[in-house]
Amino acid sequence: MNNPVNLVTGRRGFLGLGAGIAATAALGACTVSKSGNVTTVTLNVAEIKDYGQAGLNAVTLVLSIAAVASAIGTPAVGVISLADTALSTALTSFSTAAGSTLTITYDDTNWKTRVDSILSALTTLQTDLTAAITGASTKVSSADLTNANTALSALGTVVSAFKGVLDSVAVRRNVGAIAASAVPPSKAQVQQALQVLGVTAG
Repeated sequence: MNNPVNLVTGRRGFLGLGAGIAATAALGACTVSKSGNVTTVTLNVAEIKDYGQAGLNAVTLVLSIAAVASAIGTPAVGVISLADTALSTALTSFSTAAGSTLTITYDDTNWKTRVDSILSALTTLQTDLTAAITGASTKVSSADLTNANTALSALGTVVSAFKGVLDSVAVRRNVGAIAASAVPPSKAQVQQALQVLGVTAG
């Protein structure tokens, strides 16, 4: 669910979390059950939607800062818009398919493809926004740059949380391929990042 965003207040709260990072999976978005040799991974639909919406809101926040949007330039804004559209399409497809369903099974190829598509689009969007803001960093005031970077930092937390949820699937299944991944953000950090980006955790 979207909320109006006070970026300055959100930034203070976001930065005020401090350096202490709890080594826990974000928001409990993933549960794993095992029956004999069959392992079932269940994902929380609302939380996946929140992650995707956070990405869309990050674009809106950054481009709503007139000086930043101008400094980024039309070509880069176009690239960001394409990534934004890709994420919106993936999120809409997922939401439509999920309907009123509260959880989905990640083991199902159809759902896995939809979830992976959202993460892929979200990651691309983060990369494009990072490049654009970095390129514009010397052309805007420190206040405008701080606001843009606040949104970008919050998006980075959300992306890390999303990756952490899916990484945990491999670890819990003892696949081990992603066992060395970085510790995901804590629940409190993710909730604060979502708040900065105008999303109330479902």
